[in-house]
Parts: sequence; C-alpha cells; structure tokens
Amino acid sequence: MRRRNRNPEVMAISEHELTVMTMDLEQIHNDVGMPAMHSAIEEWTDRIKTSRRGFLIGAGAVAGGAILAACSSGSSSSTTTTGAGTTKSAKLTGDLAVAALATSLENLAVAAYGDVLTAAGAGKLGTVPPAVATFVTTVKSQHTQHAAAWNSAIVAAGHSAVTTPDAALVPTVKSDFAKVTDVSGAAMLALTLEDIAAATYQSAISAVKATSSVKVAASIQPVEMQHAAILHFVLGQYPVPLAFSTTTNARPLTDYTN
Repeated sequence: MRRRNRNPEVMAISEHELTVMTMDLEQIHNDVGMPAMHSAIEEWTDRIKTSRRGFLIGAGAVAGGAILAACSSGSSSSTTTTGAGTTKSAKLTGDLAVAALATSLENLAVAAYGDVLTAAGAGKLGTVPPAVATFVTTVKSQHTQHAAAWNSAIVAAGHSAVTTPDAALVPTVKSDFAKVTDVSGAAMLALTLEDIAAATYQSAISAVKATSSVKVAASIQPVEMQHAAILHFVLGQYPVPLAFSTTTNARPLTDYTN
C-alpha cells in the first residue's frame, strides 16, 4: 500500500505517520510523563523546603546565641548573619548539581529546536512539511517543561534558576547546525542531542541520592527516548537500535558549574 504524502527527498516516512506519532507522543507525555514528573518534583521540593526550614531554624538559634553572648561580654562588634540569600552564590553539589546539568541540557535542546524552526521559517532547510514543524514545536515544548521542572527544585533550594544551555556542548552544536541544510540534517543533529540527554538521565538515575531525584530523572528519560525513536523513523532508521538504554555519550554529572 502506498504511503500518503510521502516525499523521500525530505524524510523517510509520510507526513501522516509523523503526525500520528507526534500526537501519540504528546498524549503519553500529558497522561503519563507529566503527572509522574510533577509528583516527583513536588516530593523533592517538599523535602528541600523541610530541610531548609530546619536549617534556618537551627541557624537562627545559633545566631541568637551568638548575639546574646556578644551582648553579655560587652562586645560592640557587629554580627553578620547568614540567610537564604547566601545559598544562591553557593556552588551546587550533589543532586542539585545533577539537576543543573540536566536543566542546561534541556535548555540546549530548546534552543536547538528553536533554531530549527527559525531556519525553516527562513527557507534555509528546503521543503519542510507542516508535520515536521508540528513535531519540532511539540518536542521543544516538552523540553521547556522538563527544564522548568528541574529549575523548580533548584529554586526551592534557594538557588537561581539555570537559564543557559550546556556550555560544553554549545560550540559543537553551533558548528554542526551551521552545516544543516535540510530536514534530515536537522533530524540528525536533534537525534544526537536526544541521545546525549537520554544517556545522561540514565546515568543520573543510578547516581542521585534522593528517591525523589531518581523519580524525576526516571520520568523524563523515557520521553527523550521517545523523541529519539521518532527521529530514527524520520531518518529511515530502526527506531530502537538498542535493547537497553546505555550511558554511552552521557555528560559527566559533575560537569556543571554555576
């Protein structure tokens, strides 16, 4: 049976097939992925807030004791207390460092997919079927939501949100994107980013300490794999090239610096 709307010069599947895959992707994301992610993030931020509240109470008691001691000794020197604001300039460590790296990868994906849409609108990618633009817009939105979820935990811990892309990958992505001239080239670049993100999440699942952190990474990793599967279809490749997800090409989890 002949595939409808198929243009093998643009992509290996038909627009109808890509449209159906994108709809399924979004439905699974909304019905399964997002609820699981939001539940895990809520659990994580509740734990962070409880931990910070205990820390601030303890810090207040210590500061109060220091002030009383200074007053009783007659000291006239001023006392500088350390509050939540100081946390913002502190180096991110542990699960929060992993969250920051994950956010920077999500930001990079958002920027890359945004560049694809811009290039397509400017006619720099040749013929771009509407179904491709819909897929790119959908995936870009999902990456944006992932970044927002990670940032909510980071902000809850008293740090500033991570708004920049992964600095280690930006030069390579820019260089590779400059060579993209069609849909297939854009799909190849996007697939590389999705594979790196999925591998990094796979690595994070076994590296983070808190159960809630594991749940967040585990709720997002399958979505990146779904993005990759569709991109494999677009390129005419087998959608699941490996039986199990690996950590090959994962970004080092300690590589994020703020």
